[in-house]
Amino acid sequence: MEPIRFPDNPLFKGWGEPMRAESTIDGLEVVQGEIPAGLEGTLYRNGADWQYPSRRTDDIFIDGEGMFHMFRFEQGQVSYKSRWVRTDRFKAQEKARRQLFGRYRNPFTNDPEAAGVDMGTANTTAMFHAGHLYALKESDHPFEMDPDTLETIGRTDMDGQITATCFTAHPKVDPITNELLAFAYQARGDGTKDIVFYAFDGNGKKINEIWFEMPYAACVHDFAITDDWIVFPFFPLITDMDVVRAGGPFYQWNPDQETHVALVPRHGDASGIRWFRGPATSAGHMMNAVHEDNKVHLDLCLYEGNCFPFFTTPHGETTPPVPPFLTRITLDLDRNDGGFEKQRLLGVSCEMPRTDDRYQGRQYRYGYMICYRSADGSSATGRLDLHTGVLDTWSPGPGDSVQECQFVPRTPDAAEGVGWLLVPVARVSQWRSDLVVLDAQNLAAGPVATIKLPVRVRSTFHGTWVPAETLRSGRYDYKLQAA
Repeated sequence: MEPIRFPDNPLFKGWGEPMRAESTIDGLEVVQGEIPAGLEGTLYRNGADWQYPSRRTDDIFIDGEGMFHMFRFEQGQVSYKSRWVRTDRFKAQEKARRQLFGRYRNPFTNDPEAAGVDMGTANTTAMFHAGHLYALKESDHPFEMDPDTLETIGRTDMDGQITATCFTAHPKVDPITNELLAFAYQARGDGTKDIVFYAFDGNGKKINEIWFEMPYAACVHDFAITDDWIVFPFFPLITDMDVVRAGGPFYQWNPDQETHVALVPRHGDASGIRWFRGPATSAGHMMNAVHEDNKVHLDLCLYEGNCFPFFTTPHGETTPPVPPFLTRITLDLDRNDGGFEKQRLLGVSCEMPRTDDRYQGRQYRYGYMICYRSADGSSATGRLDLHTGVLDTWSPGPGDSVQECQFVPRTPDAAEGVGWLLVPVARVSQWRSDLVVLDAQNLAAGPVATIKLPVRVRSTFHGTWVPAETLRSGRYDYKLQAA
């Protein structure tokens, strides 16, 4: 049996050092403030960790096995639990007691012992819908998780309703209608141009399915929704299967290709799709989309270049990193030349955008994001008022950093933005983490409560909040205030 030794790779150093541990902590210490009355439910988070060392030098931070986290708020206390998502890949490596999988999403670089084993890592986000909790990664089907124990129940195609080979890591669960809107890209297998949109009702029954083709075999990490339209942006991070078969990267940045945007009719079929295009850009995450008169506005963290510089060009060139800025792309349905307009909404670089989930696809005023301002590597949680342009921020302090926030309404029918932001914090100097509760209307005032974790939450990408009543009933009971 070979020794466990991680390579001398910056990916595995500092805060990125693999954690490799499951934790259960009942009753976390509240070191400042108090848990707000009525804040009852569970914050689920998902991220990547490394089960065993890789022998490669081209590992990337979005790879690694799924580590699922939960913070349960109950009667003024918070408990924490983390568990591996026990995918086929995880179980194969557990049996072999070593890393079996090679380059990110490239099966041609795997150990022969991994032949025939699904490569899905279930490491990107958490989704709760129709009484079921899932761990998601866009290269595989969902993995269902027990919402209390975090035991992995197993891979699911939702009773045969997911007809694609994979499923998105960025679904939209509408907490007003309880619908689930989702998609899959490269949906008939790696390197295909197929994409499919799915809509499910509040009981988990599929009510619409639309297949069409992308302009190229793109990476489509996220999408956006409105009342009538589904917005799919296609950026030129492209899969070339000849390159993959030769052991190369799964995506390559193609700056000579255009950005394309498809507007897909939410309640129609592929015959009603409208197409728009512009210069090469990229983005990982959408904030929201709004249908206004005969225009659709897409708000996203846009990179004027390659958002993943570790994916090189087809000539092997590394592109310089570029910052993301919150940008509005306007798609005019009356415009006949196929173009679109761009407008920067915020002058501060930002990522991981969120909204009050009740306002996804609806007219909205507030957006929340991670803001990058300091040379020392620290970051802040920000709230942008899109009506006034005012940015309110809270930073955990020099050297520390925040992860993606989660908005929780103060009550099911609270006005937009009236509620709490739950923010995981990396206390880098103390080698542990916190979870802070901020008043979403006054970030600068600092935490309403600071919940101390005696362990390190290495990294989480995305998550979701599930109210206690929703866990019991399987349905969200949120409402919108009348205009």
